Amino acid sequence: MPKTLYIGIDISSEDNIAQFMDSDGATFRRSLRFPNTQTGLDELVETTSRLVAEHDIDHIHIGMEATGLYWWHLRESLATAPEFESLEVSIYVINPSLIRGFKKAYTTLPKTDAVDAWVIADRLRFGRLKPITEDDLRYQPLARLTRFRYTMTRSLTRDKNRALQLLFLKCSEYRKAAGRRTFGKASMALLTELTAGEIADKPLEELLGIILSNTNNRLADPEEFAEEIKRAARNSYRLNPKMQNSVDVALAMTCENIRFFEGQCKKLDKVISRELKAIPQTLTSVLGIGDTLAAGIIAEVGDISRFHHEKALAKFAGLTWHRHQSGSFDAEETSLTKAGNHYLRYYLVEAANSLRVHNPEYKAFYAKKYQEVPKHRHKRALVLTARKLIRLVYALLSTGQIYQGRRTS
Repeated sequence: MPKTLYIGIDISSEDNIAQFMDSDGATFRRSLRFPNTQTGLDELVETTSRLVAEHDIDHIHIGMEATGLYWWHLRESLATAPEFESLEVSIYVINPSLIRGFKKAYTTLPKTDAVDAWVIADRLRFGRLKPITEDDLRYQPLARLTRFRYTMTRSLTRDKNRALQLLFLKCSEYRKAAGRRTFGKASMALLTELTAGEIADKPLEELLGIILSNTNNRLADPEEFAEEIKRAARNSYRLNPKMQNSVDVALAMTCENIRFFEGQCKKLDKVISRELKAIPQTLTSVLGIGDTLAAGIIAEVGDISRFHHEKALAKFAGLTWHRHQSGSFDAEETSLTKAGNHYLRYYLVEAANSLRVHNPEYKAFYAKKYQEVPKHRHKRALVLTARKLIRLVYALLSTGQIYQGRRTS
């Protein structure tokens, strides 16, 4: 009688361990440790082929955790292995959180690579998992770019926060005067060239000259900006001279990092736009969603047919809420699960933040949710707007239709 073989593989950068299990949970043989190389893969395929022949196996389920990208070559090679052409092979790349949760049911299991591989194989037996397909993989090149942009954006945010702390030491009132222009080209030139005392003492004409030489005529009112900065410098604390040089050096280098990351993001956005053109989509027909935001969402969603309804997509993004209910009690305040794909959640929230500014329908929805509670207004309203956006994303990706905005009055 034909049998099914379940192979659980615990992956690392150096080597992997595979466990071979039947439908009843019994192992066909001892675990196999093999290097994470082409030679190691050949050893795994050879061992599996012998088991297929010996036990009349006709279906193979292979599971591995999504550990970085160390699974990539293994999955690609197993999916195209000529030795498995006559067999039905399903390959699963599983979220590690699912394996951790499943392992908790076995309260006495030790933590070893072999045991982890056994747990993966056992989890495959229980089913309710979807194998990764070629349709899923076609989005992976775009995902590499959008995830890299996410990482650069996080680095940029950290450097800006660091710069703001150093800026307070150098010129404590500067940020209040500069506002959104704090990290503009003219503003950063002032920060790196002058101390607070020099800004306060320098004639307005000279200060204006520095600003104009670094604006490219993009600053709306450079004279007013120069006056505000000069006024802020006069009202700021005076930094101890012993600290001046170290703060200046740290701030100047941090500003260089900011300029670098901003430049890299612009270059990457162009590449993302080119890559997105190869994928049919209508998300960019929504006012407020550009190529980068659309690409970030599409790359993580992948093949929309994986999700049977928009609630499944919301769960995948971690934009659902824990319910706390017992008897007749049902809590009103519940926390966000945040258990899904954090890249998708990031791009959905960023898109919601853009829509609340540019899209009348979502602007009205955000404003309504903002007024509903006295605390955490912005964060709550923004997350709820992102949850509303999921319904639109699911509809557009499922149907391929162009967005038609609703009337808000």
